[in-house]
Amino acid sequence: MVVPASGRHVQQAYLARRGFLARSKSLLSVVPETQHEHEPVLVAPVLRLLDPRPGQVILDGTVGLGGHAAALLPMILPNGRYIGIDLDQAMLDAAHERLASVGGVAVHLEQSSYAVFPDVLAAQGLGQVNHMLLDLGVNSAQLAEPARGFSFERDGPLDMRYDRRQPRQAQDLVNRLSESELADVLYEFGQEGMSRKVARRICQVRHEARITSTRALAQAVVSAYGAGGKPRAGRLHPATRVFQALRIAVNNELANLQEFLEQATDYLAPGGRLAVISFHSLEDGIVKRALRAARSAGTMEELTRRPILADAHERRRNPRSRSAKLRVAQRLD
Repeated sequence: MVVPASGRHVQQAYLARRGFLARSKSLLSVVPETQHEHEPVLVAPVLRLLDPRPGQVILDGTVGLGGHAAALLPMILPNGRYIGIDLDQAMLDAAHERLASVGGVAVHLEQSSYAVFPDVLAAQGLGQVNHMLLDLGVNSAQLAEPARGFSFERDGPLDMRYDRRQPRQAQDLVNRLSESELADVLYEFGQEGMSRKVARRICQVRHEARITSTRALAQAVVSAYGAGGKPRAGRLHPATRVFQALRIAVNNELANLQEFLEQATDYLAPGGRLAVISFHSLEDGIVKRALRAARSAGTMEELTRRPILADAHERRRNPRSRSAKLRVAQRLD
């Protein structure tokens, strides 16, 4: 079955053809209007390529605000189960409010890392699932909250933790790493071409006073670039890659992704499908290599030899989708 360009009207049309439109509408109606500010990306391709059926089990390793879950959950009812994991308790609380009244006992949400998903499944008495989904990267709601420290758009504490129970924050890395260590983080996780110069400038600034706010860090980065580094309309802000690098390092994102992918095949039922949405080349490279390795080993078949991208309509409506790449693979029997 081919699903046309993405968008809410397309999602509803697809659900209608599968007989779930009424339930989908009731599910979306329980979502507070403020949560619509974060729109899940590539919903229609995820629905088409995962193609979940009633009674199946889905593991969502990055449930967030429940956007993809809102579309997928009606398709596994009745008798299906939706296991949602997220490191951010605030996201889980919002997802619970969004999904509980419709999914009921079919939905289980837990604060955990997707890297240890086998433990979550074991606690639910599950050895395998039919489908897995990861929507990587920072959530728009997290970016919009200055207190979380993910963005330099508004000043806030230099935090960047998904799981606020963990002790290490971004400001700890910024103020404690040596200059060479900091430069390595910026280069490896942010692909920052001026990592040495930026790290040197950060160390100079922190020598005068500890860097504890997003604004102070962004200003230090801009000053490392000199007059030519001042943000201009349509150009990438000089601090963008630095903030990405620190966020990845604080939350151990790439190592967690690698660990998840190394275990995923064993926990997919034969014929089960894995979908991963990435937002930058470091993530996509890890996913691509893992799926190619599984294909070579004869355990998985790639359903997307090239990543699925958002169409023009979705990119206009949802700027976050512009960098999204979806890869899907199926467990062989």
